[in-house]
Order: sequence, then C-alpha cells, then structure tokens
Amino acid sequence: MDCTTCALNIQKYLDKKGASDIRVNFATGDVSFTKNETLGTDLLAAGITELGYKVKTDTGLSNSHAHDHDHEDVQTPFFKTHLQRFWFCLPFTAILMLHMIPGLHLHWLMNHWVQLGLTIPVYLVGMSFFGKSSWKSIRNGMPNMNVLIALGSTAAFVYSLYGSLTGQAEQYMFYETAATIITLVFLGNYMEEASIASTQRALNKLAKSQKVMANMIAFDDEHKEQIFPVENTALRVGDLILIKNGEQVPIDCKILWGDVHVNESIITGESLPVHKKAKDTLIGGSVITDGTVKAQVTATGDDTVLSGILNMVKQAQGEKPPVQLLADKISGIFIPVVLGIAAITLIASWIILKDFTPALMRSIAVLVIACPCAMGLATPAAIAVGLGRAARTGILFRNATSLETFKDIRQVVFDKTGTLTTGDFIIGEWKITDPALSDDGFKRIVYSLEKYSNHPIAKCISAEWKTKDMIAWAKIEEVKGLGMQATDKEGNLYTAGSYKAVEGLTKDDSHNVYLLRNGVLLGWIDVKDELRPEAKTVVEYLHSKNISTILLSGDRLAKCNKLAVQLGIDTVIAEQSPEQKLNKIAELSEKTATAMVGDGINDAPALAKATIGISMNDASQIAVQSAQVVLMNHGLKNLPTALGLGKHTYLTIKQNLFWAFAYNIVAIPVAAFGFLTPTFGALVMGMSDVVLAVNSVRLFIKKVV
Repeated sequence: MDCTTCALNIQKYLDKKGASDIRVNFATGDVSFTKNETLGTDLLAAGITELGYKVKTDTGLSNSHAHDHDHEDVQTPFFKTHLQRFWFCLPFTAILMLHMIPGLHLHWLMNHWVQLGLTIPVYLVGMSFFGKSSWKSIRNGMPNMNVLIALGSTAAFVYSLYGSLTGQAEQYMFYETAATIITLVFLGNYMEEASIASTQRALNKLAKSQKVMANMIAFDDEHKEQIFPVENTALRVGDLILIKNGEQVPIDCKILWGDVHVNESIITGESLPVHKKAKDTLIGGSVITDGTVKAQVTATGDDTVLSGILNMVKQAQGEKPPVQLLADKISGIFIPVVLGIAAITLIASWIILKDFTPALMRSIAVLVIACPCAMGLATPAAIAVGLGRAARTGILFRNATSLETFKDIRQVVFDKTGTLTTGDFIIGEWKITDPALSDDGFKRIVYSLEKYSNHPIAKCISAEWKTKDMIAWAKIEEVKGLGMQATDKEGNLYTAGSYKAVEGLTKDDSHNVYLLRNGVLLGWIDVKDELRPEAKTVVEYLHSKNISTILLSGDRLAKCNKLAVQLGIDTVIAEQSPEQKLNKIAELSEKTATAMVGDGINDAPALAKATIGISMNDASQIAVQSAQVVLMNHGLKNLPTALGLGKHTYLTIKQNLFWAFAYNIVAIPVAAFGFLTPTFGALVMGMSDVVLAVNSVRLFIKKVV
C-alpha cells in the first residue's frame, strides 16, 4: 500500500464483498477480517490484486514485515522499490536542473529535444508505478493518492511535449518540472516507508527472535544421545532440546534437567536474570546468561508466548481508536476534493492571469502538495510506537482503544491476593477440629481438593502438601467466591473454601481455608502472604496524578483494612463475591472512568466490566483473556508506565492530526495562489509524512511517567 487511502480502498472492497470485522493496517501491511461461508479467500485475494495491490501470505511463524521486505528486495529485479526508482531517476533529473544554477550557461541543455530525451526515462519509470496504480484505482472507482502525482507530472510533460511538437518550445518548457515531481515523490515515498519501518522496530526485534536454530536431542538405535541443529520452526511439542550458556531459548519449553539464569527482558521488560530450575518454564526469545539445561518443547507456532504477544499487538495496531474516525472520513473524500480544487485553480487563475502557463503550474502544485497520507498515518504511526514500546517494557495492550481510554482514568481498583501481594504463600498455622482425622488424612483431603484450583492459596497448599495417595473424586468443581467442592465415590461432599462455606458453623472468620465434609467442619488452614515491594510506590504515584485508589477483595474486612493502611489506599470494599465485585465495578465505572487490576478467576467478570481491565500475566487464563491490558513479569510496577504511555500516545495522535490537517489546510491554498512551484511542492509533500513519523518515534525515548 502506498498511502492510507489505499487502506481505506481495501477496507471498502472487503466490506462490499460481505466481510466483517475488517482491519487494514497501512503501517504494517496486515489485513484481517471475518469472512462469511460464501467468500473464498483466493477470490478476495484476486479482487485485491485487481485493485492494484500485491497480496502476501504468512508462512510458518509470524514474520515482521520489515524483514519480509528485506528478503523481497534481495530476490526481486530493479525498479521494485521506491529507493531503486529514485536512484534511477536522479541523474536525469539532476542534469535537467543544472540550468537553474546561477552563472552556469549550458546552451546544449536549453535544447528542448535534449530535455525531452532526459525526461522520457524518468516519465516512463514514474508512469510504470504512479500511472499503473492510478489507472487501477480509478477503474475500481476508488482513486488513490497516485492519481494526483500521475496527473500533475503528466500535465507538465504533455504541456511541454505540445510546445516541442508545435515549435513553441520556449513558452512551453516544463520538462524539468515533470521529472522533478516524479523523482522527489519517489524519494518522499522511500522516506515515508523508512520512517514507518522505524516505528515498528520494537516489534521487529521481538519477531526476529522467533526464528533461530535449536539443538535437538534424539536417540540412536543403541539409545545413545545424539544432538543435531534444527530450525525452531521444525520442532514439535514433546521434542527434547539442549540450551547452552549464552544461547537464545529457541521455543517455549519446560526444564527437565539443569538450572540456569535467564534474561527475559525481551518478553517482560525485566533486565535482571531470573533463576530457573527443573519443572520451570522457559519462554522462547529469552537468553540463557548462565548454565545449561535439557528441556522439553511445550508449545510451537502461534501457541508460543512470543507469537501470542506479536499477534495481540498486531491486532491492536489494526484497530482504530475513535479519534481516527474523523480523519478516515476526510481521507475517503480527499482525492476528489483535491482534484476539484486543482480544476478550480486552473480555471480561476487562467481567467484572472489571462495566461495558461502559470495557471497550469499552480494547478500542478496543488496536485502534488496535497497529502492524504498524513491524515491517515497520524494514528497508526503513534499507535505502532506506543504499542511497540509497551511490548518492549512488558505491557500488552489487547486493543488500541485502551491506549486512548487511559487518558480518562480517574480511579484504579485493585484486587488483593496476587495483585497487591506477591501471591507466593507459605502455610502458617493449621488445625484439625475432628479428633477422628489424622494429620496425614487431613493433608490428603486438602491436597486432593486444592490441586484442581489455580488460586494462589490453593497452589501454595498443594505444593507443600503434595502426595501420591490422592483421592479419586467422582465429581469436582471450583465455585467462584466459595472454593473447591468435590464428591467422592461414596457420595460424601467435601468443601475447601473461604469463611462463606462455614458461616453457620463457626463465628471465627480469621482463617484462610476451611475444610468441611458433608457440612461438618474438619479443620482450618492459615497461609502467610507478603506485599509486593512495588505496591506502595504504585499507589503513591496514582495519588500524585490525582487518581483515587480502591481495594476490592473477597477477603475479610479486617485483613483488607490492615493492608490499605500499609499502602495508603483510599477506600476498602471487602468480603465481595464475584457477582458483587461485578456490580461494584459497573457502579464505579458509571460514575467515572475506572481501571481494575486483578489476577484471579473470580476477577474475570469485573475485569471485563471495567472501563479498562488490567491483568497480570501469571493470572488465571480467564482473567488474562478478560483484560484489555496485560502486565508481564508480575508487572504491577509497570502500571504507571502503562498509564503514562496511554496518555502520551493519545497526545502524540492529537499532535499528528493537528499537523496533518494544518499542513493540508495551509499548503493547498499556498500552492493555489502561486506561492509554491510544483517542484518545491513535491519535496514538501514527501517531508510532511516524515514529520509525523519523527514525532511518533519520539515516544520511544519520551519520559512518560
């Protein structure tokens, strides 16, 4: 695609064909949509090709498009890139421009036939691209930006050719104008492509980590271990691999033998190495800084963590936040409007000046200086950088709207366990209230129940009290807000849950887990938890930005109040069931924009209901899927960065849109009134997109917190 008008044209075409949920991203070249059963992908690809675009499909793992282009440039013939076209046209154009240098009198260059000969190669190369693209877009009723360039350069060329053929060359000599327009627009297009590619660099860095060599372990007929190199794309789940000190982890895997220190900064944003041992997981793309391990592949292709991150960010890039919709509407009618202004400029100037030549030059200047790309590029460029920096820092935005919505957040609601606290519990005190039950029997029942829960407290208990002598349940389920319930083969009902499970049996509500059999209390367990070290800093940051803080938990009021005092949290809402949490978040979100930070299965409905749901990456899968933003690597410390990035990305979008509209509103009348030559107009048009890209790239280094 050459400009965002192209993206709109593709979107219109797919919409006409009955596709839905269409996302066309000019910055990356990605197109995604949902097709109905009657639509064939090959047919749609053929239709898009007819519009004048080349359809490329992914093969294997997701690739960065900048990498694709590099690969394509090596294999394709000359004149397949804007830079190649520019270098071809430059010598001819430079010679044509020599007569404009003061004091340099080259009489042979003033010969109109020499100028025609120098212009023809440039014009042919220009028309092979701009003309071909223009014709296809007009034929399909969707004129693109290349129509303006083709018309402007052709008008100058044909006007000059008419002078040469009718013996009036001195009055009609504008060959250098035609050549310069084409050459400078090729340069501008290249600079635009390079600028957009730079906005993708954080994602390209992630994508390049997806295809590496791996040391695969296999066994020969004598059961001797053999190690040989393979591409990680050839690995399958269950394969064994060897990863040595200094190597990149080729794919998601689980350590079987050895222990290592791993730098996971490419995924989590955390630069300090993390210690990993047997049974721990390694994320593809991370780097072993010390040690050697043998591991088993756990995920491949789109199922890996890195692919998930890239796909999520690509989807988010393809979305358009509300602020972009106006720009898109204007871009859709921009080309016909500019053609109309150019025609009016030609006629009005001819009538007023009574001279066709300057009138034509003004009209051509209007055509080449107009830039619809700037309006369409304003948002994608800023979002690409914002999402790229976020991914590099360990923050994943599921959609682009969340970036914009962050500017409105006035209160943040925190879950307690696993969010403000580490979630790494250890068992404290425990007591059996049924004298007939032994210590081992009590532990066996509790382990057999808690093994099936993802709750941090349950994980802690099942890790400490693990036993091979498990109870085989007839039925087991996790009841939100209550705990685990199971029925054994004899029909006995067991419950391991919160105080709500024993409200009628005891008034002692100070314990974490209560165990019941057929409604009779068998005992209780207390666990110890500790605050996340960054929790207090995050709460203080929110208060410094006049954002109020709320603790919303299913835990007991006394425990929640104690935690709130430690952290300085404004409001405490305790002892809430998942339904009550959902209702409370709905109520809070109605009053003002509210962000909810949580990690448990019982937080999922509330996360989905909040203005913005924020989940930790080690949360339950349903919590991660319900959230619009995911903080990697226990990343509560990244919450201020997420808020800051959201606000500054929106600010950058506004700055870009202001520039795009201001540029076109000022440049077109300036050209129409004859204050700009077509040559200078072509140069300025190319630079306008570069200004947007440079402003967007500032987000990489800008202080956002």
